[in-house]
Amino acid sequence: MKQGVYGILKAKFLIDDDAIKNWRFIVFLILLAIIMIANTQRYEQKVFQIAQLTSEVKELRSEFVDRRSQLMKLKMESTVSAKMIEKGIFPATVPPVKIKVKKVEETSFLKKLWQ
Repeated sequence: MKQGVYGILKAKFLIDDDAIKNWRFIVFLILLAIIMIANTQRYEQKVFQIAQLTSEVKELRSEFVDRRSQLMKLKMESTVSAKMIEKGIFPATVPPVKIKVKKVEETSFLKKLWQ
């Protein structure tokens, strides 16, 4: 046991006759660690991008609500009539009349003959 720990501390497993197997395993572990670090980096970048896009969506949504309320104010009859009075156009005193159009029914050739 003492010889095993002492051998590990002196790194004899890296210079022995069968050290190639150990070197392959160490290189494999290093490559695996590099892949894990790169994967974590990409994950964090995506999390930051999602947070940025979420804040942008909230900003755009609040701007949309603000613009919609401004539009509703501009569409009100009192606002429109005030702007028209400035131009010299006054609201009508007579209410509008609904015009009804009757659909002309087409008669067939035989019906025209029998009339």
